[in-house]
Amino acid sequence: MPANTLLPTLHDIETAAEVVYREFGPTPQYRWDQLSALLGATCWVKHENHTPVGAFKIRGGLTYFDQLARRGALPSEVISATRGNHGQSIGWAARAHGVPCTIVVPQGNSVEKNAAMRALGVNLIEHGSDFQESREFAIQLAKKRGAHMVPSFHPDLLRGVATYWWEFLKAAPDIDLIYVPIGLGSGACSALAAKRALGHRARIVGVVSAHATTYADSFQAGKVVEAPATTQLADGMACRVADPKALGILMGNIDHIVKITDSEVAQAMRHIFACTHNVAEGAGAASFAAAMQERDRLQGQSVGITLCGGNVDSAVFAGVLRAG
Repeated sequence: MPANTLLPTLHDIETAAEVVYREFGPTPQYRWDQLSALLGATCWVKHENHTPVGAFKIRGGLTYFDQLARRGALPSEVISATRGNHGQSIGWAARAHGVPCTIVVPQGNSVEKNAAMRALGVNLIEHGSDFQESREFAIQLAKKRGAHMVPSFHPDLLRGVATYWWEFLKAAPDIDLIYVPIGLGSGACSALAAKRALGHRARIVGVVSAHATTYADSFQAGKVVEAPATTQLADGMACRVADPKALGILMGNIDHIVKITDSEVAQAMRHIFACTHNVAEGAGAASFAAAMQERDRLQGQSVGITLCGGNVDSAVFAGVLRAG
């Protein structure tokens, strides 16, 4: 199946929006003047930190379970793996459909993301040193229990995630380019889907952690290349193995990829808080960090960034602010 056929159509996205809006309305996008001054370009921010779980992932969870229900295929149990926001998404949607949910996270995962998942009724298991080990354990656990394994990348997730880009591009039609963080790829692929569905002219720039470069390396090699994931701050981007389907969609469709360090992410978190008084987690500040790295080439343009999550532990965020 060609990679682009996995992307939702305009009809898919509009239908998905109806599902999402049963739970919450469109999130805002604002043009922030102080961020614009820092970039030397008009800066629009899409505030996915304003969803009920503080991140964009909930949109995908809602549509994934809606598609299961439409097919009459709701399982007796679901299992998935996460660094936090995907797990909250699946936990929320599973609870809404009355399906027991187990989520596997790495050892040492975000304390507050873990607490948020437990509050949603998730049975939380800590296993593995990173997301990939947690994912592999979750797959085996699902097989053992006969449970449904919810992946982190799937067309039924994309159709929900694409609704936020659809909102953004409709609201800001003059944007020249958008910076999109890449974890396992649903955000960036969904941005491409919305751009295609609306016929929008914006260029899509992928952003990866300089300490988790599987997508950058794979993009250059033209095939999946495993790379260490050692970022200490952008946990939502700490992917060790790129998803081949996501890679197939991104290759030839995104403009280029920017690699950002944890130091650049921390500075972006401080800028976002000082200029907008919104809290961004590491991955949530990644797109602004990338724009700041490339600001010399952005002068006079209209730039879109996504504050795709605000779920950073209090102690971590305090440390980031103190370090500034």
